[in-house]
Amino acid sequence: MPEELLKNWEKKSSERQKLYKQFLARVDKNKAIRELPAIHEEAFTQVDCLTCANCCKNYSPRFKTPDIKRISKSLSLKESVFIEKFLKIDDEGDYVLQSKPCPFLGSDNHCSIYEDRPSDCRRFPYTDEDVFVKRQQLTLKNTSFCPAAYFVIEKLMEASK
Repeated sequence: MPEELLKNWEKKSSERQKLYKQFLARVDKNKAIRELPAIHEEAFTQVDCLTCANCCKNYSPRFKTPDIKRISKSLSLKESVFIEKFLKIDDEGDYVLQSKPCPFLGSDNHCSIYEDRPSDCRRFPYTDEDVFVKRQQLTLKNTSFCPAAYFVIEKLMEASK
């Protein structure tokens, strides 16, 4: 029962990180990638992002040039002003948010720039993409704070038995 799977998911995910790492290292990536879309769909029938928003509260997406152009325009700001007001460059040379939680996250967990949000936000938690099985460190991190990513890895492991 999926609801049961999500009970105490944070604790279970924390305890199973080593198992996830082993699974991602050995899984048939092509088979897993074929399974992901259906599991992703199921996950989002069980997980309501608006009740969580851990991603928006604790992490920053990368803001690529098209994102900066689109968001600046929607906020009626010059790109340089948007960058100065909201962004910084991280250790990997990417633009990320200066602060946490995301300044565009409302108290109701709704995003004030949702229609123009960065591509990383649109794609998160990558549970319907090859990234989920190909970028192991990212997936391990995401399963530690995102109930949908946790749900997908658990279901993917179950399907691979």
